[in-house]
Amino acid sequence: MAKTLQHPNPVNLIGKILKRIPQFPRILKNVRKAKAINPDSHVSIGKIIASNARTHGNVVALRFEEQSYTYVEFNKTINRYAHYLLKIGVENGDTINVFIENRPELLFVIAACAKIGAIASLINPNQREQTLIHAMELTKSNYYFIGEELVPYFDDVKNSIATLSHPTFYWITDQGITDCPHDHIDLKKEVLGMDTSNPDTTAKIKAGQVYANVFTSGTTGLPKASRQTNRKWMATYYWFGKVNMNLNPRDVMYVPLPFYHTNSLIVGWPTALAAPCTMVMRRKFSVSHFWEDVAKYNVSAFIYIGELCRYLLNAPPSDLETEHRIKKIMGNGLRPDIWHPFKERFKIKNIFEFYGAADGNTSFTNTLNYDCTIGWCPQKFKIIKYDIGNDTYIKNSNGHGIPVRKGETGLLISEISKKSAFDGYVNTDRNEDKILRNVFKPGDLWFNSGDLLQNIGYKHARFVDRIGDTFRWKGENVATAEVEGIIGQIKGVAMCAVYGVQIPNNDGRAGMVTIVRHQGHHFDIGTLTEYLQKELPKYAVPIFIRIKNEMEVTHTHKIKKFDLKKEGFNCSDTVFVRHPKSHEYVQMDESLLHGIMDGKYIF
Repeated sequence: MAKTLQHPNPVNLIGKILKRIPQFPRILKNVRKAKAINPDSHVSIGKIIASNARTHGNVVALRFEEQSYTYVEFNKTINRYAHYLLKIGVENGDTINVFIENRPELLFVIAACAKIGAIASLINPNQREQTLIHAMELTKSNYYFIGEELVPYFDDVKNSIATLSHPTFYWITDQGITDCPHDHIDLKKEVLGMDTSNPDTTAKIKAGQVYANVFTSGTTGLPKASRQTNRKWMATYYWFGKVNMNLNPRDVMYVPLPFYHTNSLIVGWPTALAAPCTMVMRRKFSVSHFWEDVAKYNVSAFIYIGELCRYLLNAPPSDLETEHRIKKIMGNGLRPDIWHPFKERFKIKNIFEFYGAADGNTSFTNTLNYDCTIGWCPQKFKIIKYDIGNDTYIKNSNGHGIPVRKGETGLLISEISKKSAFDGYVNTDRNEDKILRNVFKPGDLWFNSGDLLQNIGYKHARFVDRIGDTFRWKGENVATAEVEGIIGQIKGVAMCAVYGVQIPNNDGRAGMVTIVRHQGHHFDIGTLTEYLQKELPKYAVPIFIRIKNEMEVTHTHKIKKFDLKKEGFNCSDTVFVRHPKSHEYVQMDESLLHGIMDGKYIF
């Protein structure tokens, strides 16, 4: 749909491959290592941290605000936490609920758990009330590690957590504004005198062991807790760290995203440790301080999500935005509509866009730095034909799935096997929701990604949409991500979300877009109308346009479409509707709304 979405040019791809030939031995070596990790082998996060302390001890491992830790100091601090956990009786397989904002102590606790075989359940610090209770109750834990900054929110719910039996609360001071609550233990004081040597338990940890629970965004309901294994972390250590980014100890990796999410936890962090180089951790992403941080810490690489890139692109120009040494960035969700403007404005040469999910068992990466693609995947996957209207994959006469051809879009599925495990959720009842059986032959197992990808050839793919986001209108499938890409190119649009809504007496779901206007640009409905009709097929032009001052987003900056869909076009904001008689947008009033709700209009 968008002009930037061409298929890969074979000549260009071959040229990019030829440029990488000198790197092929390193790439192939580490691809094999990423694929060959046996769940019973004794490779783990804890061993990597200890190894870096031995071989690159004086390199700065972590910077946060004005704090700094070399790899030796980083490892010793983690060991103190690990020995303390052992002292208080935390055993291999036990779970700890961790409710802390992004700061070094969060990493210390995660890594300490990894070294002794415990599991850190990483509660989103933005969760409140019922959602927080839900997250706390998913794991039956007697250990609660609470950050000073979050004590008031924990106090609001701790008496409502049904799974509490004999809990112990540990308080982790932050800025020292408040005192340790009387019913909590001051963790940082307790760990001060602990042994700094590597605990014996680390050598016994297996790759298949879970070290953390990471919660899904919860855009369509209560979050699910996905199990994260050492094996998965080690695979990304080789794949993202060694194969793709390939940083060195002189690099500085900026990670302004939350570590209770996989982008930071199993992409950004292992990439830095694979160098090993300095990782800069930020409490919360800030548009206004982004380039200041890049200059302050002499950043050479960073990890992103698509929304972060859009925020930066919408921000006023800064003298610092091109005065940097950044050559490589890695992340997911960079939309085609802003790919080239982002790359050109900020003078960034290599964009290692990837595709993956916290609960998934496969990933794609743009290893060849080909624009507007999620790249390729070395694991076994298929993109199969999918019937969006009936919410099921299409089968041939033998009852088997049908792979799409080059240029076609379908459902991404990935084989579940010993080499490509599906680690599942803490609540195992949810596992079957993601498993497809007997897709190509009796007994086979495939992970259902829930995502639509386009096969663009040469084992490369392009992300199209979530199945829940794509909708049918006028007998056609409308991919919301592509429509958002078109609308996002309009200067007056700062942010937009496209989704389908039902109209009485009309089949399918009509397109609706909610737009947040850019403060620095003029927004004109007439210009928008002309642009949409020019750039989009008739069936993909939204019927409704809603204008809002801001949109609610998740902790990973994803727009909460669930609420927008629920509210539909009968809301208190300004709504324009593409009138079926004139095909022009007119502002919704009560008379027109009643007519639509009564089914008087056929769109």
